[in-house]
Amino acid sequence: MPPPRDQQLLVKAARLYYEEGRSQNEVATALQVSRSSVSRMLAAARERGIVRIQINDPTGRDMDLESELTARFGLRDCRVAEIHSDDRPLSRVGDLGARWLLDNLHPGQQVGVSWGHGLQAVVQHIPDEGGLDVEVLPLVGGLSAVDSAISGEELVRDLAGRLGGRFQRLHAPALLTSKAGRDVLLAEPSIKRTLDAARRVQVALVGIGSAGHGSSASLVKAMNLSDTERQGFEAAHPAGDVCARFFDAEGKAILGPTDNRVLGVSLADLATIPLVAGVAAGPEKAGGVLGALRTRVLDVLVCDSSLARALLAWDAR
Repeated sequence: MPPPRDQQLLVKAARLYYEEGRSQNEVATALQVSRSSVSRMLAAARERGIVRIQINDPTGRDMDLESELTARFGLRDCRVAEIHSDDRPLSRVGDLGARWLLDNLHPGQQVGVSWGHGLQAVVQHIPDEGGLDVEVLPLVGGLSAVDSAISGEELVRDLAGRLGGRFQRLHAPALLTSKAGRDVLLAEPSIKRTLDAARRVQVALVGIGSAGHGSSASLVKAMNLSDTERQGFEAAHPAGDVCARFFDAEGKAILGPTDNRVLGVSLADLATIPLVAGVAAGPEKAGGVLGALRTRVLDVLVCDSSLARALLAWDAR
C-alpha cells in the first residue's frame, strides 16, 4: 500500500488535471515537481483506481463488438446496440437500423423489405418526414399466421409513407399448400412483375428468424406439412429463415416442400442484391442469425450486444 502522503499527492494531481482542467505543466508548477513526474502520477492514479475514466457513447453503439463481428463474418458494415439492464433491445436495434437505412438509402433507389418485429421496430424509428424519392417493395408475400402489424404489406406501406416514397403491393400469400399452387400464382403477370422488381432492388432489409421461435415457428405451422414432410424438414436441422427460406446451421438452404411452397425471393436472389441488411434482437436468435451469416447473403448486421456476444460464442464452438 502506498504511503498516505503519496496517495494524497496523487489525488491532488488528479483533481488539478481532471477536475480543474489544468495542463500537466501547470500541475507540475503547482506541486513543484517535474512534468514527467506529473505524467507518472496520473498514470499511477489510474492504475490504483483513484481515477476511473468512463466514456459515454451518445450513439449507444458497441464499436468493439461491431469490429469483431465485421472481421469474423466478413461483413461490410455492422451496428450493435449496447444494451443495459433497463433497455428494450428491440427498440434500440430498431433505432440503429433506422439510422443505418437513412444513411445508406439514396433518392431514386428501390428498397425491399421482408417482415418481422425487428423490421417493425426499424420502420417505427424512421422519422415521418418524407422527401426521399424511393420505392419500397415486398420481398415475400403476406403471412396471415403472424400479427398483421409486422406482415410485409403493412411494413411496405408504412415505410413508404414515412420516407415519402412509392410502394408496390404483392397481392399473394407467402405460403401455399403446394408447389403447384405457388407456381400458378407466380405465373400471374402482376405478381411476376412485382417479384421481378423485388429481385432488382439496390437495398434489402430483412428480418431473421430462428427455428422454433416467433414467426419461424408460425411459418412451419402454416405450411401444413404431412408427417413425412415434417420429419424430412426436421432431419435437415433447420437453424432459421430469411424471407421464409430456411437454412441449417452452416447456412445451407433447406429445399423441398418448405421451400417450393414459398412465394418470394430466394436466398440465391438475395445474394445478387447489392446491399442486404439483416435485423435481429435477443440472444435467443443466435442460432438463426449465425446460420443466416453463413449463407453469405448478408452484407450488414444490425443487432444488440447480447445477441452479438452470443453469436461470437456460438461461432467459436
